[in-house]
Amino acid sequence: MPSTPALRCEQLVKKYGDLAAVDGLDLEVDGGECFGLLGPNGAGKTTTVEILEGLNEPTAGRVEVLGMRWDRDERALRQRLGVSLQETHLPDKLTVEENLRMFRSFYLQGRPIEEVLELVGLSDKRASWTERLSGGQKQRLAVACALVSDPELLFLDEPTTGLDPQSRRQLWDVVLGFKSRGRTVLLTTHYMDEAERLCDRVAIVDKGKVIALGTPRELIASLGAQQVVEFVTERPLAPDGWGGLPSVRSARRSADGIALTVEQLHVALPAILARAEPLGLTHLSTHQASLEDVFVHLTGRHLRE
Repeated sequence: MPSTPALRCEQLVKKYGDLAAVDGLDLEVDGGECFGLLGPNGAGKTTTVEILEGLNEPTAGRVEVLGMRWDRDERALRQRLGVSLQETHLPDKLTVEENLRMFRSFYLQGRPIEEVLELVGLSDKRASWTERLSGGQKQRLAVACALVSDPELLFLDEPTTGLDPQSRRQLWDVVLGFKSRGRTVLLTTHYMDEAERLCDRVAIVDKGKVIALGTPRELIASLGAQQVVEFVTERPLAPDGWGGLPSVRSARRSADGIALTVEQLHVALPAILARAEPLGLTHLSTHQASLEDVFVHLTGRHLRE
């Protein structure tokens, strides 16, 4: 691991008038890791990423990228970063290969075009116009344009939003392959399974601050429970009181009913059923505690709301 973090920001603030989109955020990303930045809409996640990418200026705070600063090292930094935005609009009438060659021309050095095409699975589309690509192929081309400079640090802002499961997994392989070369990835995503699969560590951001930080496994363990029980009854329920049942660690409202985090399912379930059935139990399901449950527990919202 390099001694200098790949990314560091201290007491980062970004204000728009009286609104603080980012409010004293601290973050440090180690070289060689895939770091996930998660947060609901309006949490300050996108603004933070734009500042780290050099696309936005902070109101206050300190930012270092690869040991350098945007206010004095912008030209050198641009040569060492790859950026794939949420929406990348490439020229429709250029072919896949022409787009890559155009982006490659912006950098002093980089990877061979053929190698990048193979990496993102677009070798057979090299002569196709961009407008004729599917949504998944366009997204892979956008990532290819970010990879063609052979960056040390790759920013991926929701790279798989709207893609089918197969296209998502193809991009996952690209990210894992990039990381396997000792490079660093900063990833934002609205898919918790994606964060659990790809990220070494995750920061959950809400109201412009980091409210939780750790590996996916550490964050899930912080719930103090292994299972989640969700149920619906004919009679509207409040979560109050359910947390006192045997082996139940916490209770919250779910979309249609109540969600309980439980430590031992075989202990908790009989007590839950005994109390819920007289209320007209209409649905009950269980699942392994996940990063999504951590997020809802901390923010009161699902990530994709």
